[in-house]
Amino acid sequence: MIVSLIVIVGANALGFFWPDRLVLAKLKDGSEFLGQIRGHEEILRSTLQAGVPQHRTQFQVANRDLYGSDFRWVNDEEIVSQQQPLGAIYFERWEWGPLFGTLKQITQDGHVIADGPQQSWQKFQELHPRTQEALERTRTIEREDIGDINYHLEKLRLALKSTQGSAGTEQQVTAIEKEMASWQQRYEEKSKELQTLAAENSRYRMVVQAAGGREKEMPISGVVRAFMPNQMSWGQRFGLYCSRLWEFIWHEPRESNTEGGIFPAIFGTVMMVMVMSIIVVPFGVIAALYLREYAKQGPMVRAVRIAVNNLAGVPSIVFGVFGLGFFIYLMGGSIDRLFYSEALPTPTYGTGGILWASLTLALLTVPVVIVSTEESLAAIPREWREGSLALGATKWETIRKVVLPGALPGILTGMILAMARGAGEVAPLMITGVVKLAPNLPLDSYAPFFHMERKFMHLGFHIYDVGFQSPNVEAAKPMVFMTTLLLIAIIVILNLTAITVRNRLRSRMRFGTF
Repeated sequence: MIVSLIVIVGANALGFFWPDRLVLAKLKDGSEFLGQIRGHEEILRSTLQAGVPQHRTQFQVANRDLYGSDFRWVNDEEIVSQQQPLGAIYFERWEWGPLFGTLKQITQDGHVIADGPQQSWQKFQELHPRTQEALERTRTIEREDIGDINYHLEKLRLALKSTQGSAGTEQQVTAIEKEMASWQQRYEEKSKELQTLAAENSRYRMVVQAAGGREKEMPISGVVRAFMPNQMSWGQRFGLYCSRLWEFIWHEPRESNTEGGIFPAIFGTVMMVMVMSIIVVPFGVIAALYLREYAKQGPMVRAVRIAVNNLAGVPSIVFGVFGLGFFIYLMGGSIDRLFYSEALPTPTYGTGGILWASLTLALLTVPVVIVSTEESLAAIPREWREGSLALGATKWETIRKVVLPGALPGILTGMILAMARGAGEVAPLMITGVVKLAPNLPLDSYAPFFHMERKFMHLGFHIYDVGFQSPNVEAAKPMVFMTTLLLIAIIVILNLTAITVRNRLRSRMRFGTF
């Protein structure tokens, strides 16, 4: 069943980036449209008039801002002809999804500089790289330069507030205000550069003619890439396929997560699992060691074991509510009042973040680590302990040098199970730190470099958001399959790594039972 699920997900996901041909379909009523064939199915018998089996085809017609919908179902009997025009162009846009059509004109400052499909296409290929370079420069200024300025301005604002609140000297206040003015001047310089870049890009526009005669005018800088799929060879298609797949993995999302990449979600998922593992493994091992090696066996210990086992059956959303109340409101609020009072009422740790999400998932998965560690400790032969003690080793030395190394394969088994469950959980994360779009990664170049208080993106939540919250679910469907495939792949990679380490340890410790 699992293999079948992976095959279905993979088949639907990996075909998403392949540049299919554009088809010009003419209907009986004289209308025509341009699109890519996305599906074909038999029409339900209840909708047939004469009971004769009929079929219908789903086309992705794109041009959402012209037609109001990305997809269209057409009964096969209504289609008069289908052609694949060589000049049809696939425009992948930064906004409003793809646009299908042919180039009619290119204008500069309102004057036509290229007319007709062929001349306009050549001019477009000449201007498009230039506009994308300006766009890339714009993003660099916004994210790095202005981001750096805003970071320092916010630090100075808090320092000024703290200085004024603690009755600092007038000289200190003046020095901070002077530095703020310097950063504000840099901000104005970067703003002017942004305006220059935007004005330069707005000079070049294009007119696209869609099937049926409708036209769309837009700036050339609004196009991510454009290609003629009906003229491409298999090699060119494969190259474009790899390019789009690379962009999906390493770039940021756009269009409300329904296009672009998912790198922030991949990064957030991996980092959250690593932080959770760092927290849950030591805590779970120490608890299991105490229960097995030090605690006096009796009704109290049995009650604790029962409680731990029952904890594994608690719904995950309950852990999320606990994390919200205990970690965020209580602990985070206390940290804010003690160490970040100058930032209040804006919370620093008193709101969701990757630290609180990781701690919540650590609580959720700790029973798995405790149970597996206890079982592996119990599997250590008694002769090993007695032999070590007989040679003069203390109990702690016996545990540290004999028991724990022997139980390591079992401990890793618990960690593998905890990682697999933690990576796939979504419900507790939704109220402890996950967001639809995170403006910054938890890791950057500003001290302390790894910002545990920041919110983050997660692949599981991304699947939920795109698949069930997107206004255009049909267009987002391939993204859901692709994100699901990536989440499965990350879990498999993490587990295979841990399993490989465990198997190597098992070969050295032949008494391991896991």
